[in-house]
Amino acid sequence: MYSKEDRKKAVELWLKYDKCATAVTNELGYPCTKMLKSWYTDLWEVRTILPNKISRVFFTVWKAFMVLLHSIIKKSKKTPKEDLDLAKKRRNEVLKGGVSDEK
Repeated sequence: MYSKEDRKKAVELWLKYDKCATAVTNELGYPCTKMLKSWYTDLWEVRTILPNKISRVFFTVWKAFMVLLHSIIKKSKKTPKEDLDLAKKRRNEVLKGGVSDEK
């Protein structure tokens, strides 16, 4: 597990190197590209393979809680933009301490 300081240092280098994860990994020895992007966005996903489907749940971490933001059944290789945007909107509300009744 990486400390908050380790994650912050990696994200700062990633931005400094114009979002080149390879340069960050070469310099620090960690993390992988996918992890680095998640540290930057505070948006994670859990995938479950179901019969003939893939289910995804987007979440963020707030304090000591895993906050589930949105779930989908994937029907194509790319995650639909509207689903990703909704997860990001809800993540922003959670991280600001707000809540919404919107579904």
